[in-house]
This record gives sequence, C-alpha cells and structure tokens, in this order.
Amino acid sequence: MEFEKSKLIELKEKFDSIINTEEKENIEFWYARDLQIQLGYKRWENFFETIKKAMQSCENAGIEVDNHFREATKMVKIGS
Repeated sequence: MEFEKSKLIELKEKFDSIINTEEKENIEFWYARDLQIQLGYKRWENFFETIKKAMQSCENAGIEVDNHFREATKMVKIGS
C-alpha cells in the first residue's frame, strides 16, 4: 500500500510540474506535448491517436468534448 501511495504522489508531482494556468479565467490545463513526455510516448503520432480515442470516449459518454479538449498552439522561443 505504501508503494502505491508514494507512486501516486510522484505522479501528481510530475503532472503538477507541467500545469499551466489561465489567470483571467482561473483555469488549469496541460499541453498535449507536455503530457506526451510524462506519459512516456516517444512519437507525437502515437500520442495523438490516444487523444483521439479519449475524445471519442467523451463523445460516447455524452460529455461535451470541447469542454475538455482544445486545439491550441504553444509559442516557442525564437531560435529554438
């Protein structure tokens, strides 16, 4: 039981370290490319398939997909 608790704490810390916040709306969110790394996906194409399945699961359950998934782009530093 102690192993499970410590593993959960470790995972929470990993996800908390990549969280983003929209201050004006007080919304917390993650970028898919950041999640991809934390979840161990090497290739974007493979992770994108997982995202599409998650979106389909929401739709099948009657959950509004747009409330949980947004298409967004992340700005990169010039010269990166």
